[in-house]
Order: sequence, then C-alpha cells, then structure tokens
Amino acid sequence: MLQNTGKLAGCTLFITGASRGIGKAIALKAARDGANVVIAAKTAEPHPKLPGTIYTAAQEVEAAGGKALPCIVDIRDEQQIGAAVKKAVDTFGGIDILVNNASAISLTGTLDTPMKKVDLMMGINLRGTYLTSKLVIPHLLNSRSPHILNLSPPLNLNPIWFKNHTAYTMAKYGMSMCVLGMAEEFRGQIAVNALWPRTAIQTAAMDMLGGEGISKQCRTSDIMADAAYAILTKSRDFTGRFVIDEDLLRDEGVRDFEQYAVQPGHPLLPDFFLDEAPEALVQTMEKHGATPAFKPPSSQAPPSASSGPIESTFDVIRAVINEDVVKSTKGVYRFDLSGENSGVWFLDLKSGAGSAGQGEPEGKADVVMTMDSADFSKMFAGKLKPTLAFMSGKLRIKGDMTLAIKLEKLMSRMNQSKL
Repeated sequence: MLQNTGKLAGCTLFITGASRGIGKAIALKAARDGANVVIAAKTAEPHPKLPGTIYTAAQEVEAAGGKALPCIVDIRDEQQIGAAVKKAVDTFGGIDILVNNASAISLTGTLDTPMKKVDLMMGINLRGTYLTSKLVIPHLLNSRSPHILNLSPPLNLNPIWFKNHTAYTMAKYGMSMCVLGMAEEFRGQIAVNALWPRTAIQTAAMDMLGGEGISKQCRTSDIMADAAYAILTKSRDFTGRFVIDEDLLRDEGVRDFEQYAVQPGHPLLPDFFLDEAPEALVQTMEKHGATPAFKPPSSQAPPSASSGPIESTFDVIRAVINEDVVKSTKGVYRFDLSGENSGVWFLDLKSGAGSAGQGEPEGKADVVMTMDSADFSKMFAGKLKPTLAFMSGKLRIKGDMTLAIKLEKLMSRMNQSKL
C-alpha cells in the first residue's frame, strides 16, 4: 500500500459521506498523518442495513491518530452544510481539502425511475457537490494546500453508459462537470480533480446492488484511499485531472495490486464508464474464469437434441423449484427474449410450488428481464454472470430490483448446493 508521508499532518479535510465506505477509508488514511477530519454525513443513528455512523467513524479517525469532528449533514440542505463548514472553521481554524464523496445511485431506465429517485440523485450528486464546493471554496482560498476531490468518473459520452440508467449517469456526470469547470475557474488557486476506480469497490452499496458473492470480484476501499492520498499530497498545479485509481498508483510506484483484492487471484469486475468494458467486459471476465452464479444442477441429464435451448433451461429450472423456494422468493418473473430463440417465458415463484414455462405469467410480473436468447442460455449455464450482463448492457431489468437480486441469489444457492 502507499506509505503515509505525514504531508497531511495538521490539514483539515471536509469529507461528505464519510461515515462508511470510500469516504471513511480516505478519512482514516488522512488520520494516520495526523489530519483533522470533518465527517459530514447523514447517519447519526445506526442504520438497520448499513454499517457505521458519523460517531463510530469519528472514533476510528481518532484511534488512527487524527482529530475528528462529526457533523450531521444532508448535502441537499444549504443550512446544514453552512453550519458544518462554520463549525469546522471554528474548531480547526480553516479547511484545506474538500472530498465530495456522498452519492446516490439507482440503475434504472427512464420509465422505471420515479421522479423522487431522480430528484434524490440530482440533489445529492450534482447539486450537493456544487453547493458544498461553493460554501467551502472561500476557506480553501486561504489554505496553503487547497484541494477539491470529487469521487466521479471521466466524462465518457459513449451511449452505452446512458441507455440503461440515464438519470444516474446525468447526476454522476454532474459531479465530473464540476471538476471540469472549477478546475479552470480556480486554476493556480485550488487543485480540483476527480477520482474513479478501475474495478468495482466493495462497499455496502455494491453489496446491495450486486447481491451475494459480488464482493470477491471487488477491491477494497483501501485502493481509493491510497489514490486519494496521492492526489491530495500533490501541489495545486496538479489539477483538472480525471484520475483512475490503478493508473495513478502505478505512476506512484505501486506494483502489487493483489493486496487490494477482497479475494486475491479472483477476476475483478470493471467499473462503470470505462470503455475497456462494455462488450469486451463479459468476454474478458469469461476468459479469466469468472465464477458463475448460475449453473445447472450437476445431476441433471443433458438436454435432448430435439428440445430447444430455452426449453432445456426451463426443464432445469422446473426441476429445482418447490414450495420453500416460493416462500423465500415471492416474485413473478417474465423473460422477454430476442434473437435466434425469441419469445416470452415466465417463472412464477409466488404461488403454490412454483411454475415456469413459455408465455405470459398469469398475474402481472414483478420483474421483467429483457435479453438475447443466446445470452439467456449462457446465463443459466453458468457462462455469464447476471451482474456482468446487467452492467455491460446485455441484460435490461424493469420492476422490483430487490426481487431481481433475489433471483440471482437463489440461482447462486442452487449452484452451491448442487441440487
């Protein structure tokens, strides 16, 4: 890992969303230098599903050697940000570094994204980043080593990064446009940069999005903390950059990237917005032996030549569903398949002992999955992981994302138990 140099000793960092994940990792890295860290986040009371609060993060910062100031801040609220900025300046004498880390995500298409979700993502990612920067910049102008670092991607106008989640992409790119504009506006006065991971990072959000087993395809947040540290210890001349964590750390002399892997040796899932993904993404993962989440039971007889590949897949599915599976799932799925074996198929895991077959489900589907029939067969044969299919645009999902994740978890358990 990148060694601490002590360069952030005495510096004050204002980090949004620092109660957990990447924000907290950056806070702890700075704390090991003896920095002051303002933990600006919403979580004051323990969350039922997410770890950490501003107070537990503050305890960890102090234990690591820094000074902490926990502040309850919803970055959509100008008064709360203003109060936290004032408290930081009153406590530590100023602010040297702003890390805009807080973010909201919903990987849903235009018709399936409620305006409440759109407003949330725009309010936190775009407006919140702009507003927090606006209120902190007057203090950064008085610093000897002023930095703004946004956790946002390089601006990439490849349509594949828009078509499945336009609202999220617009909101996230809003953070990146703040970098583009403010870096020029304050050139020579404040360094303004963006940082983005080459691979998926294990966080509570990724666990919720990717479901069971996703973590072993991720790196830990330590790689982002090390990359952030490398940026924040540079001069203000290092500005206007859209930095990828791995690329920067290679330039800094890091050679061992297995140290950042959750499961060393396991293939890694590339992150959004980087063009060594989309179509090549799945092929690359398969080439390197990505662990399948969907796999037919080993005891299942091979399909007969006369039955089609999709019917054969549903033969496997029908053999493993039962009342217990229905009870633990409670969802109806429809598969709209295109390509050589196009058609509509269903999987009812809501009633009786479950059922599956060709045609529309009897009731309204809770989840609709749309993909090419060849990719569908690959997915259920263990040759294409659903998360990869979704992230690369091969799989489109409408409806209840929680039930979609349940289906992946269910098939993963089927594989593991060799039913």
